Amino acid sequence: MATNIARYETEGTAYWGVVSASGISPLDGVYPTTAALIEQGEADWRAALGKAASVPIDSVKILSPVTAPCRVYCQGANYRQHMIESGMDPDAKLFNMFFTKSDASISPAIGAVHRPKHVMLLDYEIELALVFRRPISSPVTVTQDTLRDYVFAVAIANDLSARDVQLPQMQFFKGKSYRGFCPIGPWLTVLEPEEFVYLDQLELQLSVNGSTRQRDTTKNLVFKPAETISELSTFASVVPGDVLLTGTPSGCALRVPPAPIRRLLQLLPERQFWNLFVKAQRRRPQYLQPGDLINAQIYSADGRIDLGEQETRVMG
Repeated sequence: MATNIARYETEGTAYWGVVSASGISPLDGVYPTTAALIEQGEADWRAALGKAASVPIDSVKILSPVTAPCRVYCQGANYRQHMIESGMDPDAKLFNMFFTKSDASISPAIGAVHRPKHVMLLDYEIELALVFRRPISSPVTVTQDTLRDYVFAVAIANDLSARDVQLPQMQFFKGKSYRGFCPIGPWLTVLEPEEFVYLDQLELQLSVNGSTRQRDTTKNLVFKPAETISELSTFASVVPGDVLLTGTPSGCALRVPPAPIRRLLQLLPERQFWNLFVKAQRRRPQYLQPGDLINAQIYSADGRIDLGEQETRVMG
């Protein structure tokens, strides 16, 4: 069975432990980073599977199981329906869209995110995150059979985005990297070799104030993890503990106009075009407001794989 490993804080000190229905079984070792856990902690967390849980999960603060510094790579427009609602044809897509987020954006899965004062179009994006197991410093060809050699664990991520910075300023990195804009966790789910087939059949669901906004399955990914890591390796290096966010399903607050209207709008001067864009988006009630509560879950339909649940409150 898959193993859920949490990083948590009690009395000001961070620990790692294996999560079960009855609580947390602490690891014996001290691992200051996610990379240290990956490289040195396997015997420890496997031993913890046989121990009784001694820490109630509601008695501690759950931290992000991904520690900085690390690289956060991302894929854009990687679910079929999301591409369609963004005005693209998934069957005509010939390349992966890659970008990055700052590791300053990483935050716990249970907590709050502060919307910067100048941001009015704050959007949500649930994503399956892959946490790398081993270094990659040259091009590699990853297959479904060798994927387990490169991926240590999976987790829930929320690629929060300031659309009024990302798009008008053409600043993906800045618009997606404000502090707290990448809740990850609540834990790392380490799959056994035979469970990697589940990466193609996980259910994703995100709600705001109890209303479902995003729901899809990883079977609808356009570029799958193995081919994506293969392509990423041709131009980027990774180390253990780095992260790949694999794209978000449809249902984001962002909406683009139909193609005929877009073509007309693009004839306008740039400043006027973006002013109209922001004005139209601000009329959409789906954008996040202070006080909103975001819940996100990823799991398999048969219940064997459960990545937990995020709970993020938006603060002004």
